[in-house]
Amino acid sequence: MKVVVQKFGGSSVATPEKIMRVAEKVVATRKKGYDVVVVVSAMGDTTDELLNLAHKINANPRRRELDMLLTVGERISMALLSMAIDKFGYESISLTGSQSGIITNDSHNNAKIIEIRPFRIVDELEKGRIVIVAGYQGVSYKKEITTLGRGGSDTTAVALAAALDAEYCEIFSDVDGVFSADPRVVESAQKIDEISYQSMQEYAEAGARVLNSQAVEFAKRKGIAIYCKSTFAEGSGTIVDKFLSQKRRGVLGVTYEEQIILLQKRFEEYRDVRAMFEILDAYKILGKQIRFEQESSGFFLSLAFSIENIFDFESFKKLINERFNGSIVLREDIGTVSLIGDGINQDYSNMRNMLDILSQNNVQLIGVTTSSFRISVIVPSKQVKEVVKILHRFFVEGKTQ
Repeated sequence: MKVVVQKFGGSSVATPEKIMRVAEKVVATRKKGYDVVVVVSAMGDTTDELLNLAHKINANPRRRELDMLLTVGERISMALLSMAIDKFGYESISLTGSQSGIITNDSHNNAKIIEIRPFRIVDELEKGRIVIVAGYQGVSYKKEITTLGRGGSDTTAVALAAALDAEYCEIFSDVDGVFSADPRVVESAQKIDEISYQSMQEYAEAGARVLNSQAVEFAKRKGIAIYCKSTFAEGSGTIVDKFLSQKRRGVLGVTYEEQIILLQKRFEEYRDVRAMFEILDAYKILGKQIRFEQESSGFFLSLAFSIENIFDFESFKKLINERFNGSIVLREDIGTVSLIGDGINQDYSNMRNMLDILSQNNVQLIGVTTSSFRISVIVPSKQVKEVVKILHRFFVEGKTQ
C-alpha cells in the first residue's frame, strides 16, 4: 500500500477529547487504503511546562539532561494516541525517535537530522499496523537522545515522508493552511491555496509558525509535497510544492517576529572579533542581518538575530558582557516585519513603496534586509503589529488608505 505521513501539532492533541478526534481522522485515512505513519507533538503547552520545571530545579540545566526531559512530552502523546486508535479496532504501535531510526548530529536542543533508518517502521507497516512516531526527537551516532528545536516535529514528519517514499505529507494544526498574514492580527487575512518551497521557507524563517523552515528545506531537497490543514475544520488547506514557483509572482503575504535582538560592537583588534564569533557559534546564533566593516580604528559588527532556539539567552548576555567588559550594545525592543513572495525583488518598486508607507506612517526604520523572496524591515517591537496591518492593506488588499 501507499504511505501517507500525518503530523499533528500540540494544539491538536492538547486534551483526551482531541486525541480521540485525531485517532478518528487517522483511522479514516487508513480506511482509504493507505499505510499511515503519524508524527505527534507534545500535548498543548507540555514542552513549556517541562522547561519551566527544569529551570525551577536548576537555572542552567545541562543540555543533555534537558533533552532527556523534553522528549517525555511526545512520548506521552504518542502512547495516548495509540490507545485511542485501539478503541477504533485498529492495531497501532508507538515508537520514539530513536526506535524509528531518526539519526541526528550531537547538537543537544537544536539537532539536525543526518539520516533516517526506517526499518522498524517498515516492519510494523507490513504487519498492518498504524505507526505513531514521537516528533521533535532523535538519537545521535553516540546513542545520545537529542531534540530538533522549535518546530522539530514538522521536520520529523517530512524526513520520514522522504525516507518512506510517501505519497505526501500532511501537517495538521489549528489553522486551515497558510494565510497572507496572521489572522489574529489582520482580520482580512486571506488563505493562500498554494505556495512554492522558496516562499514557504522565507515565510517560516521570517516568523510564520505554520511550518518549520528546516522541514521545508528537507521537502524541497526530496521533492515531497506538503499539505498544511486544520485538524478539526474541513478545508482545502495550503499545498507547498516544487511545481508552484512560476504560478504566482509578487507579494503573497506579510509576516513578523515581535521580538528579535540587535547586537552592536566596535572592536579594536581582530582577535576580539574572532572571539565574538566563537561565542555566537557556541550558542548556535544565526544572524538575520549581519553588517561587518573594517574601519580606520578597528572593526564594527552589527548583528540582528532571533531569540528563538537560543538555549540560554541570559547566560549568553552574561558571557559577552564579561568577555567584553560591558561594551556590547544589545537592543531587545525591536522586531521584524517581512513581505514574502516569488520574484519580490525583481525591481525596486516593492522596496520603494514599502519605505514610502513606513515614512508616511511615522514608523521608525532601524534596518532593512532582502532576498529573492523577502523584504524585511527592523522596527520597534511596539510598532510591529501596526506595520503588519498597514503593509497587508497596501500590498495584499490593494488599498491605499
